[in-house]
Amino acid sequence: MENMQYAEELVREFLTFRGFTSTLRAFESELSTDIGRSFQVDKILELIFSQYIPKYQADKLISLLSFFKQCLFSSLDSVLISTLSKLELSILRFYIVHALNSGRKDKVVEFFGVNGNYLLQKREDWLPWFVIPYLKNPSLDPQFRVYFSKEWFDALFLSFRNFLSELFNDTRIPALLKISTEKITVKRLKNDIKQLNQKLSELQALLETREAEILRLSSTSSFTLATPIHQGESSTGHLSSEIASKDNTTDPRKRNLLESTIASSSHQGEEKLGANGESLASNSESQWSSSLKSGPASSSMKRFGGDAEAQNAYQISQSERKQDSLREDEFPEVKVDFQETFLGHTSPISRCRFSASGTNIASASVDGTVRIWTYDSSTPSSRNATIYCGAEIMSLDWECRSDRLLLIGTADGGIKAWNADAKRVVCDLSTTKEFPSVLDLKCSPVEPIFVSAAASRRHGSSKLEQVGFASLTVWNMKTWKAMTVLPLGEDPPAITSLSFNHNGKILAASATDGMIHMFDMSAGLQITGWPAHDSAVSSVLFGPDETSIFSLGSDGKIFEWSLHNQGQILWSRDCSRFCNPESLKKCWHEIALDSNGRRLLVTSGSVRSPIYQVQGHMNGLRTLPHSAGITSVDWHPTLPMFITGSADHSVRVTSIL
Repeated sequence: MENMQYAEELVREFLTFRGFTSTLRAFESELSTDIGRSFQVDKILELIFSQYIPKYQADKLISLLSFFKQCLFSSLDSVLISTLSKLELSILRFYIVHALNSGRKDKVVEFFGVNGNYLLQKREDWLPWFVIPYLKNPSLDPQFRVYFSKEWFDALFLSFRNFLSELFNDTRIPALLKISTEKITVKRLKNDIKQLNQKLSELQALLETREAEILRLSSTSSFTLATPIHQGESSTGHLSSEIASKDNTTDPRKRNLLESTIASSSHQGEEKLGANGESLASNSESQWSSSLKSGPASSSMKRFGGDAEAQNAYQISQSERKQDSLREDEFPEVKVDFQETFLGHTSPISRCRFSASGTNIASASVDGTVRIWTYDSSTPSSRNATIYCGAEIMSLDWECRSDRLLLIGTADGGIKAWNADAKRVVCDLSTTKEFPSVLDLKCSPVEPIFVSAAASRRHGSSKLEQVGFASLTVWNMKTWKAMTVLPLGEDPPAITSLSFNHNGKILAASATDGMIHMFDMSAGLQITGWPAHDSAVSSVLFGPDETSIFSLGSDGKIFEWSLHNQGQILWSRDCSRFCNPESLKKCWHEIALDSNGRRLLVTSGSVRSPIYQVQGHMNGLRTLPHSAGITSVDWHPTLPMFITGSADHSVRVTSIL
């Protein structure tokens, strides 16, 4: 049998590590005999009917039957699973019959006392049996008489023997013997993924080279087409006056006919060139470039009028902005160590977060489902779960001190606390009816409390326009009750994002009016605040050294603010190309810092997200592309690894070099 020697070495290593020396000696002894080649049906039958049942070892009997179930569930053979359930029922009934025949009613009562809840899962099969220890002569009772007959036991013994022979036939290999093969398979698959990622990167680079070339040719063509339009206008006027001067006729009908013909010809030429220019703009892959051509250009030219100097200044400004856009496009693609894609959602992703240790991931979609999963095949998947919340998920946050609790905020005012170990909702809270949208949740890094940022609701086309006034509530995670409401003043604008400092004493909150508020959590009061953006602030977080704070505005501007000199900007970037107003209709944009605080990842209305180098002179990076906008981002707490959730329903974990 394959890898037998390797599996035996693993068993020896485990027994030695755990200190099971007696078991190790027995293991070595049986290896020297001839019985260790496969499952032994006779040995198992002897174990059950000659040891577990006669010695009333019910716990070991149930444990062994549960092991058989696990073997079958891994193979998903529904016929064998159904057969085993029936055999388990009969074997446990024989345990009771044997105890009664031996005069040990106390063992029957003990059996029901310990395993009653387990047996009641099959209520119809076991409910009549709970009275059997109290019957004077159960072997004569018509309902139980058959189970006391020798024929019934012989049929049970033979059926179970045949079942085990079928279950442990030569085609089945124990899972331990597959470890080596599966390890090789996983390694091969990882190598294949790495090669495919490399090939994908090469093809993507080639595609981007072609797109850049098309953009350059498109820009050149647009400029070439634009020049004859102005020349045509001046030459038309010149031609009209020239013909008029040469034409000595005084007939007004001829003169009017001549002027209308020239004007009609000029107008048709403008329409044709305009159509070509529009076609070229629509073929351009850069939304930013096309918006510059079709949007501000016409209004600015009208405003400048015939002032040649103003027009030249405008053209220089447009050229500089195009160059900035191209430089951002030329950010190198991240070098990927490995990447995993999770396709368990059926709607756009609204939030995705690493757990405190980084081993688990929670991702939420707008259809109201949250999924907990792991990206590493070597990590136990015991916490994997799907949580149905019934409303759009607007916020997620893991408990900072462990991976045990996940907080979920919804668009209908619900706050759920999910216990990942018990796989159940341990608390279901609600905000007030006036503030149904839970825009953000944040757990304290040191205390068992969390803060919820809720907002009133109003009509609007974008996420920003749909929120009204704000409410900040502090909750106790032991009693699951509200402790206090942080003061924000009268009719305060909605709070969009929250961030605790390292010791949980200060809370930063960003608002839709562009303000950043700072709260002293021990006093429950606001200690300072300043206008950080001209537009709404979408996301805020403390810097790694706690001396600065980062903010992202809905206008796409990122600032790092000094906490020592309030209002001083330490670093800034403009990512308005990625965080455009159109993308605000789909998601709140957010930023995430890596564990070293050197790289800043931003959500994007494009299929890629930028990764900026904080306080550095190096160029930024770009993520590998999704097939739709990137709606949520987060960094691993310790590793150079990030997750991106997309409107294409996928979540990706990317480890970079």
